[in-house]
Amino acid sequence: STDLTSTVGYDSIIQHLNDGRKNCKEFEDFLKERAIIEEKYGKELINLSKKKPCGQTELNTLKRSLDVFKQQIDNVGQGHIQLAQSLREEAKKMEDFREKQKLHRKKIELIMEAIHKNRNLQYKKTMEVKQMCCCFLPLAGDVPQWGCSATQALLHIPCLSRFWQLFLKLAQTKSALEDSDRSYQQTVTTMEKIREEWQNEHIKACEFFETQECERINYFRNALWLHINQLSLGCVQNDEKYEEIRKSLEMCSIEKDVDFFVNLRKTGSLAPAPVVYENYYNAQRNVTPARSPAPVPISR
Repeated sequence: STDLTSTVGYDSIIQHLNDGRKNCKEFEDFLKERAIIEEKYGKELINLSKKKPCGQTELNTLKRSLDVFKQQIDNVGQGHIQLAQSLREEAKKMEDFREKQKLHRKKIELIMEAIHKNRNLQYKKTMEVKQMCCCFLPLAGDVPQWGCSATQALLHIPCLSRFWQLFLKLAQTKSALEDSDRSYQQTVTTMEKIREEWQNEHIKACEFFETQECERINYFRNALWLHINQLSLGCVQNDEKYEEIRKSLEMCSIEKDVDFFVNLRKTGSLAPAPVVYENYYNAQRNVTPARSPAPVPISR
């Protein structure tokens, strides 16, 4: 701004930096909320894998596959809990970075506030002295207009008295004007020194703020990139766990499980013998009872 006492540009920079800090805080809160969700989800998965029955009466290879399934679901839950911890750590790093920038920026802001105050006070003082000098100018030009000649003035005491009064007043005004002018020159010189100091500090502050903003954007971008990588890594790790389940299912054999059940529960390899008719009604007839056939082995 062309107004020496204006801070509109500086205020805009500070507002932008505060907005950037707020954005970092919002992402930090997002990570914390996501961590809560991940932790809750992980614990629910672990509880589900441990407490919920899932094919508990299965046998042999399918049972092993289901055991692997539940174990890997438990591992997935543990992975989500670990991810939640990682997210909290990243949120803490973002908080530390944000607070570190705040402390560093506060030092510069205090310097700028002091120099703004000094600049404005000196500017106000300079304008007051300038105004005072302007007030003396009409008095300095108030040269007496005599209504009589010098000879007549000597012969008239009242006119002489007025002459000396105006002369003394003029001398006092001239002296005051010279003092005011010297004071004005000094305040302007001091003002210029303060203006140069303020301008130099303002440039340094802007350079510092720009560096901080570049660091913030770079840190924010890297933090977001890392967060996405963490999520991607979690998906890859989950897929690896799910792959273990798929491998286990590939080893599942229907024939082996059926054979296993048969061998486990088998009662023998012979079928029951046929029931033979015996005639007890006509006991007088000599009927030779049929011989029972020998049991025949059967296959499964």
